[in-house]
Amino acid sequence: MDNYQVFAAVYDDLMDKSLYAEWLKYVQKRVPTGQRILELASGAGDLAQRLVAEKYDLTVSDLSESMLELAASKVGGDSDTDFLLLDMLNFDFAAEYDAVICFDDSICYLKDEEQLRQTFQNVWRALKPGGQFLFDSHSLFQMDHVFPEYMFNEINEDYTFVWKSFIGEQPHSIVHDLQIFIPTDVTESEATASKFECFEEMHHERTYPIATYRKLLQEAQFELTELTTDFTDGFDGATGRRWFFQCRKVV
Repeated sequence: MDNYQVFAAVYDDLMDKSLYAEWLKYVQKRVPTGQRILELASGAGDLAQRLVAEKYDLTVSDLSESMLELAASKVGGDSDTDFLLLDMLNFDFAAEYDAVICFDDSICYLKDEEQLRQTFQNVWRALKPGGQFLFDSHSLFQMDHVFPEYMFNEINEDYTFVWKSFIGEQPHSIVHDLQIFIPTDVTESEATASKFECFEEMHHERTYPIATYRKLLQEAQFELTELTTDFTDGFDGATGRRWFFQCRKVV
């Protein structure tokens, strides 16, 4: 099992599944059933599974082949869902979708404003006139006050997971140091050998002030029609942890 397969499996195991029901509700309130949706950075497919069950015409995409394999196994082979290995910085669809969605702070993995701008332009091209772009991001409060020095450990018979976060080099950025230790079979003659195989990833995330998102969306010819926080209908600019953006393609 390679690094990507290990992290995909553990991510799928540890992710709070209740969040996917909330993302589904968010989409359902804004996108009519049956419309054609492109999901960017789909991860292990829990939201995709729910969207397909609700009769959306879905295209699932992710940068990780291991994640796409998990997503395909959850959605099942009876649907017409397409699964694409896709980098949100490099795709080109011509006005094919009614909506593009990108959740679970995936937009925060883009390293700078230029990458945000490029992604927004790619999304704009992929949408039909008047189509919607729905995404979320970490708030400044989450990045600057919640994540620094954050630690989380999970120990069970299958693996040990260690997550440590520390402040990144850029403003409003964070680095997540993720380590997974998988038990290995050790014979008596190998008693001095390590009993665990270690897999490690460093995840870099960055967010921006609301004004920066507004500017880049406007440059990409989007109208920001709604801004909310934390799966609510309101906006908490002080202590909200996750920002939600509802945008419309302007032509």
